[in-house]
Amino acid sequence: MTESNVNEVKVVLAEPGVLGLIGLAVAALVLGVTDMGWVDPNAKSLMIPWTIFLGATAQLIAGAIDFKRNNIFGATAFTTYSLLWYAVSLTLYITIFTDASFNMDHYAWGLIGFLIFSVILTIASFLTNHVFIGILISIDLAIAFLVLHILAGTSEALVGAFLLAVSALSFYGALATLINNMAGKEVFPVGGPMWKP
Repeated sequence: MTESNVNEVKVVLAEPGVLGLIGLAVAALVLGVTDMGWVDPNAKSLMIPWTIFLGATAQLIAGAIDFKRNNIFGATAFTTYSLLWYAVSLTLYITIFTDASFNMDHYAWGLIGFLIFSVILTIASFLTNHVFIGILISIDLAIAFLVLHILAGTSEALVGAFLLAVSALSFYGALATLINNMAGKEVFPVGGPMWKP
């Protein structure tokens, strides 16, 4: 009778939050400056590469890694927002490059559905840190004002302002996550949870 030894190998995965936050920061910046009217609104087609590769794909990769790391909040946040960025990118493509008939109300109702989920995620973020809370509240407000823009014709500038807030907070979150992890201590503060049930 032979004995077999089984060795367990623990695979350590690096923190994917920096990748996800940088993707979010850059995509939100590109859309935000456009909504603010700081760049030519007729050049919206050039937003699509940034929303697909940074907004969508970078966050999808980060979310997949967070699933492997058993981080339900990061995994859920990054993957669902990546899917939102894919939907936004496809909507931009259809409205800019095709002659297909479309009704923007469908886009608005899809955003309303996603906003409901985003508010749920925002509530969960109160168990994380101040930076994530700020990012998620800014995303909620950007989506809400985008829905109002589509359905009621309100200014896109409010959408842009909140997207720029998302971008700034995400850049800071990426900086803090990267440096704090590499230093092994909190160099750039992110604040603790605001809710401890």
